[in-house]
Amino acid sequence: MQRVRRRLIWLLNLEFVQPSLRWPIFIALGVFAGAGLVVANISRAVSYMSDAPETCVNCHVMFPQYLTWQHSSHARVAHCNDCHVPHTSFAAHYAFKARDGLRHSSIFTLRLEPEVIRISEPAIPVVHGNCRRCHEAVIAELPMMEAGNKRCWDCHRDVPHGTARSQSATPDVFAPQLSGVSFIEAPQLTGGRLPRSTMEENHD
Repeated sequence: MQRVRRRLIWLLNLEFVQPSLRWPIFIALGVFAGAGLVVANISRAVSYMSDAPETCVNCHVMFPQYLTWQHSSHARVAHCNDCHVPHTSFAAHYAFKARDGLRHSSIFTLRLEPEVIRISEPAIPVVHGNCRRCHEAVIAELPMMEAGNKRCWDCHRDVPHGTARSQSATPDVFAPQLSGVSFIEAPQLTGGRLPRSTMEENHD
């Protein structure tokens, strides 16, 4: 135990580095750690651990997907992760979520997103598998699905995101408008104004 403790102190004190370089390295590590915390706060990184659909509109280009889901029948029974993330195991769930999230954040940060966002090839079997998982009783009565050459959206083309879902085709006036990143708690706006109940309370 003492040996482990001494090794840890040796590592934390950077005793393996020349004494003249230790303070510059400590400062550099502090800068990187601080920058990492700022980026995590700005990107609302903690929210990605949740299943809240509003997390998807941290990136504004996902407004069409959020709004078309919000006005669909699926909004009452399923959220984004129910369909777009595997549920075969805990490890598979979070591994896919991390890999897909890294891909999305890279594309959006570098501004490489297309005008019309389409499902990626690795995500196709995940979404199709979740369709079958939820609608297993119905699919059992459809011989065309058992043949394995059909996907659910070959027929159900507008479920749940509709057929017109580009950034310019879906009005985002009723999309949740996230408050700025600050220490001040700001209300969420809908359609450019406070929710009706809040407006009535302020009026009274």
